[in-house]
Amino acid sequence: MSTLPASLPGGTWPLGDLTVSRFGYGAMQLAGPQVMGPPADRDGALAVLREAVGLGITHIDTADAYGPHITNQLIREALHPYPDSLHIVTKVGATRDGEGGWPPARKPEELRRAVRENLESLGLGTLDVVNLRLGDAQGPVPGSLSEAFEELVKLQQQGLIRYLGVSNATAEQVTEARSIAPIVSVQNMYNLAHRHDDELIDELAEQGVAYVPFFPLGGFSPLQSSALTSVASRLDATPMSVALAWLLQRSPNILLIPGTSSVAHLRENVAGAGLQLSDRDLAELDKIGR
Repeated sequence: MSTLPASLPGGTWPLGDLTVSRFGYGAMQLAGPQVMGPPADRDGALAVLREAVGLGITHIDTADAYGPHITNQLIREALHPYPDSLHIVTKVGATRDGEGGWPPARKPEELRRAVRENLESLGLGTLDVVNLRLGDAQGPVPGSLSEAFEELVKLQQQGLIRYLGVSNATAEQVTEARSIAPIVSVQNMYNLAHRHDDELIDELAEQGVAYVPFFPLGGFSPLQSSALTSVASRLDATPMSVALAWLLQRSPNILLIPGTSSVAHLRENVAGAGLQLSDRDLAELDKIGR
């Protein structure tokens, strides 16, 4: 078993005046199958959340659509009253249907309801960061976000939200959001095999904006997976460890939110992300997404 590092890998990053660990925790997998309903092991889910905080993680990513409501309720049960150092980032802009789909919910009244429900389920008076979820299950969809984002700005001005971000967004939508109000994070799909946001990540890093990739090990072709496995084997590490370590070394503004419902897997992810990749390793891995 990998040895846990003395401190979380990657250090910290500021979200506005909030300081969060670059290694965070994504809570989506705490809900039941297809992110619907309660977990099979409720006590296990609570234990994962408590272990995350115990390891020093200060950034938990969630959404009231997970379950729906289930994940936020678990977070509240496990961790409330929250430590001052812990910051919870949530998303609005999508809901759930009876088939497990994620239909958009970005009308002003839907966003107001979603913010209120997140506050209630988490037991908070103000949400630290709210990301506006755009696009659909297939990825970003071009189009203006102004009406939805301006509604979140109003809620921010009312004191219900501290900071704003966008998720599943095109580069143009990121630019549009920033023309309306400051953002502290962009949350998009990105990993070794999917490097479409390379330019955006570098631009955001210069501007002090966090980039939070989801699916750190999703969508690899067999050839790409083979290349990753080859590097991992040479380092006596898992492919996930290498993928997470690569993300942390890719840019200082990248924040990780790998999810799991297992305490053991959580500890493995933390240990693995601390892997130091050499120039040779990085050169081989960079070929995967080129």
